Amino acid sequence: MRSPSNNAIVGASQSRPLHKLLVWLMLFVSVTYVVYTLKLISTSRACDDDPFSTPHHRLAAVSNLALPQNATAASHNRTAAAANIPRRESRQTRETTDLRHIVFGIAASANLWNQRKNYIKLWYKPKAMRGVVWLDDVVETQIGDEGLLPPVKISSDTSRFPYTNKQGHRSAIRISRIVSETLRLGLKDVRWFVMGDDDTVFVTENLVRVLRKYDHNQYYYIGSSSESHIQNIFFSYGMAYGGGGFAISYPLAKALSKMQDRCIQRYPGLYGSDDRMQACMAELGVPLTKELGFHQYDVYGNLFGLLAAHPVTPMVSLHHLDIVEPIFPNVTRVQALQRLNIPIKLDSAAILQQSICYDKSKSWTISVSWGFAVQIFRGVFSPREIEMPSRTFLNWYRRADYTAYAFNTRPVSRNPCQKPFVFYMSKAKLDRSTNQTITEYIRHRVPHPLCRWKMADPSQFNVVRVYKKPDPDLWSRSPRRNCCRILDSPKNGTMVIDVGVCKDGEISQL
Repeated sequence: MRSPSNNAIVGASQSRPLHKLLVWLMLFVSVTYVVYTLKLISTSRACDDDPFSTPHHRLAAVSNLALPQNATAASHNRTAAAANIPRRESRQTRETTDLRHIVFGIAASANLWNQRKNYIKLWYKPKAMRGVVWLDDVVETQIGDEGLLPPVKISSDTSRFPYTNKQGHRSAIRISRIVSETLRLGLKDVRWFVMGDDDTVFVTENLVRVLRKYDHNQYYYIGSSSESHIQNIFFSYGMAYGGGGFAISYPLAKALSKMQDRCIQRYPGLYGSDDRMQACMAELGVPLTKELGFHQYDVYGNLFGLLAAHPVTPMVSLHHLDIVEPIFPNVTRVQALQRLNIPIKLDSAAILQQSICYDKSKSWTISVSWGFAVQIFRGVFSPREIEMPSRTFLNWYRRADYTAYAFNTRPVSRNPCQKPFVFYMSKAKLDRSTNQTITEYIRHRVPHPLCRWKMADPSQFNVVRVYKKPDPDLWSRSPRRNCCRILDSPKNGTMVIDVGVCKDGEISQL
């Protein structure tokens, strides 16, 4: 009987220390929780403090609190000023890019010099521009050329460079080195080197407008592709075609000059100068920045369709002028370009820019390519159709293949009633009293097929007169076609059109 009783006493005595231990443990946890909570509350930061600030940043914040108020303000001012310091503080950086910051490198051949130098005379202004013509051989200076052309230099010998392309000519190596050779002349205050051929015509005011968009302190390779899809496949869509011209920023030209000779050695099988240049650009890691106003014009025939529907971008250059027909009928190529220069001098930003409007009373569609031509179509064509170039030209391989172009085109209409009546620009002037340009376009008199549509005949007009205010800031705004409006004409046989910035809500619709 005693044994069970003794066991119960022993069990009770053993459980008391265990209960005490649990109580002390709970008490310790509770005290620890309260202390930690109070400490957390007392040291918590304001909501606007940076939760990721480092001890160094916190120390700086405490130090600022200890500074006098004027010292703190001065410190903040210095910090703000440092953040706004331009990368290259100089007079050159602050000034807007102008013609004097551009140097032209013109590739020419002694065999064709007497013929093609006339193209250069059309656009080059010796007193306002800098440039060098690089020839393969010595040429005689003709009487009357002084003061009209850039200085002429002979390219360096390139016989040490291998050339293995059986379809090309090794002069491509010489031409590809023109930018580097021009750089080594050591001309001052240069921002851009612009490459072109002796049959390239530049609208230099628009070239400046394009280059002003870019930081000349950075690496830029600016130009455009060929109009020929096949040419772009054979060479590259990422290559600037030299005939249409391309621009290279000064820092990129310096980098190119340091490696180009080694680069050329690695590509003996390439065809021309353009692809050699692009190969070196690829090694430098610089892509082509495309500007559609550089025109290679790898086409044959009549440029009318391309010029009458120029893209909404400044027209920078024309090329292959010896291959295509004169851009105005019944004159030589040089005379045609001289005529185009007249409106260029009045409003270079607007040259060739297309406007589309409608004569509701006659159901006509009218397309104005300012400074070049006006077209009147019977019927209603949508702007989507009219802004596409009509195929008045053949591709580079002399085939009428609409798939051969790198852009959309439309066929020349076979419907006799939809053949456009074309009016070519004949004269232009500026009316200073109204600050308006007045351009006159004369109907091109060619036979028109018989049209049986019962609607007004555009042949009743012999002249189209277009009024337009000069707009040098056209390309400082977002790209948009100008609008045109048909005005009442006080003179029979003359159509009057106003061209200008589209008004609020104005669109091209019938």
